[in-house]
Amino acid sequence: MNPQTSQRVAWLVVLAVLVAAPFIGLYPVFMMKALCFAMFACAFNLLLGYTGLLSFGHAAFLGSAGYATGWLVRSAGWPPELGVVAGTAIAALLGLVVGLVAIRRQGIYFAMITLAMAQMVYFICLQAPFTGGEDGLQGVPRGKLFGLLPLQNDLVMYFVVLAVFVAVFLFIVRIVHSPYGQVLKAIRENEPRAISLGYDVDRYKLLAFVLSTAIAGLAGSLKTLVLGFTTLSDVHWSLSGEVVLMTLLGGMGTFAGPVVGAFTIVGLQNYLADRVGSWVTVIIGATFVVCVLAFRRGIVGELIAWQKRRADRSAPSS
Repeated sequence: MNPQTSQRVAWLVVLAVLVAAPFIGLYPVFMMKALCFAMFACAFNLLLGYTGLLSFGHAAFLGSAGYATGWLVRSAGWPPELGVVAGTAIAALLGLVVGLVAIRRQGIYFAMITLAMAQMVYFICLQAPFTGGEDGLQGVPRGKLFGLLPLQNDLVMYFVVLAVFVAVFLFIVRIVHSPYGQVLKAIRENEPRAISLGYDVDRYKLLAFVLSTAIAGLAGSLKTLVLGFTTLSDVHWSLSGEVVLMTLLGGMGTFAGPVVGAFTIVGLQNYLADRVGSWVTVIIGATFVVCVLAFRRGIVGELIAWQKRRADRSAPSS
């Protein structure tokens, strides 16, 4: 079996497991939360893994979309689909504003600008009267999708979230494999050479930033509907650190890496929260240190590298 066929078989097996998850004893709300964070990590990986831009403020886009969706659905009476679309659009618009400010800087300067802008969003969410302050937005109803599908049913909601996740994942795969995605990789590898070839790298990076923030906003909007609330923790800088951890732990610059990283971190948080309390952050931090020291490419990155070494050894020598 060639590598491409084995990859497709592996993806079909993963999809089959996700479809069967609610029927084999996995808690649907946990799975939905993990899928939302997997979307968030995939959005961040599009920016860091394929464009080479490190954002320390990505939680601002997830959280702002979550607040927008929560308020529109709960207070304005919007249907859930319009609330999600509006939240995603607001995150994309905020990403455009932040991107126009930050995109002309590189390295740590870009990261610090995104962090500073995210802290401004956090302050707004803390002080604005419609966000609920430190209590957050509580009691957000799921409603009915298109007036037909009752999202109050966890099983229905799960398959809606799964369908959105699969669509987003395939969308990112298409972006990376498109000519535009190849330019992003060229910018990541050698930006001066991309400039010398005539590419407007700022325009390419800005579009990547907006796409990443829009997908992060979509994840935040769905997360608010799933859990029925959104709080300040969704716009806090620590969540931006968590998505960096998810991406690096799973494997930066791979398609499956952010998904594996997100499920690992969310799973550890849920499993250990009742057992070790606040020590869960220490355990996750230690896990990250071990990952950096033992397998720098991340879980999926190391598996891919091992497969390549194995294929090279088995290939007939000329």
